[in-house]
Amino acid sequence: MAVLVTGGAGYIGSHMVLELLDAGEQVVVLDNLSSGFRWAVPPEAALVVGDVGDQELVTRIVEEHGIDSIMHFAARIVVPESVTDPLGYYFNNTVKTRSLVETAVRTGIRNFVFSSTAAVYGNADAPLLAEDRPLSPINPYGRSKLMSEWMLQDAHAAHSLRYAILRYFNVAGADPKGRSGQSTPHATHLIKVAAQAALGQRPHLDVFGTDYETPDGTCIRDYVQVNDLARAHLAALKSLREGGDCAVLNCGYGHGASVLEVVDVVKRVSGVDFEVRLGPRRPGDPARLVAQVDRIQGLGWQPQHDNLAEIVDQALRWEHILAARKAA
Repeated sequence: MAVLVTGGAGYIGSHMVLELLDAGEQVVVLDNLSSGFRWAVPPEAALVVGDVGDQELVTRIVEEHGIDSIMHFAARIVVPESVTDPLGYYFNNTVKTRSLVETAVRTGIRNFVFSSTAAVYGNADAPLLAEDRPLSPINPYGRSKLMSEWMLQDAHAAHSLRYAILRYFNVAGADPKGRSGQSTPHATHLIKVAAQAALGQRPHLDVFGTDYETPDGTCIRDYVQVNDLARAHLAALKSLREGGDCAVLNCGYGHGASVLEVVDVVKRVSGVDFEVRLGPRRPGDPARLVAQVDRIQGLGWQPQHDNLAEIVDQALRWEHILAARKAA
């Protein structure tokens, strides 16, 4: 049996493909390459260029490759962009996920692992966010993902489809072996942007909001290394295959760092005192998002890269790899 990874040519999806291949799985990637890269898919995985909303195509992939599980990463993910283009986000993240879930049910897929987000929690009022707390997303991105969570839960209740929903906090870093990393040219991930500023690829770094109710006034986030995140998905898939319960699982480390703390680490690791410009808040950004991680640890998952300086070093090294790729 094989695993279908949607969005497997993108940042998180490509790391998931690597983890699956390292675990001996057969992998098929479905990606429209709108933000992913053909070169990010290893030759050991089959790549199909197409859209997750194309039900005929997905059906053909399932039948031809003997797919038993789907890991769904394909989505648009930029919070401010979701505020200015909400209908685009509901179409890409919700409508197309509904089509994919329907195809999964029709073709008898047993396991569905879904890439969700801590944005479903909205403005947090607790030091750690547990999976069963009330959900109140404050931006269309979070709402688009929450709607998809509901669809999966309802599809499970009505059909045999079993799910694991993984809510990411802030994903960062790159594969320690240099095989993949965050490659989107205009990415908004803080650590990537700060790494680019340190390497002179950006003239400065913008910090959005210094008046939050946090110790230094900037947003606090739980930064989880991307390979650790992929291994959390692997643990969730293993649990489903072994008959474990459907689950909603936070993916983070259980502690956070502020924007200014991250900037300090990037400056220290890179040795570059790049320019930082302080500006007003962006729409849709909550002040603090830090995960409670008991559930995912209960599946046997333990982080291997819970070190902010290590994560920053991975990001910096990946930028050098990307620069060499572009120069070649």
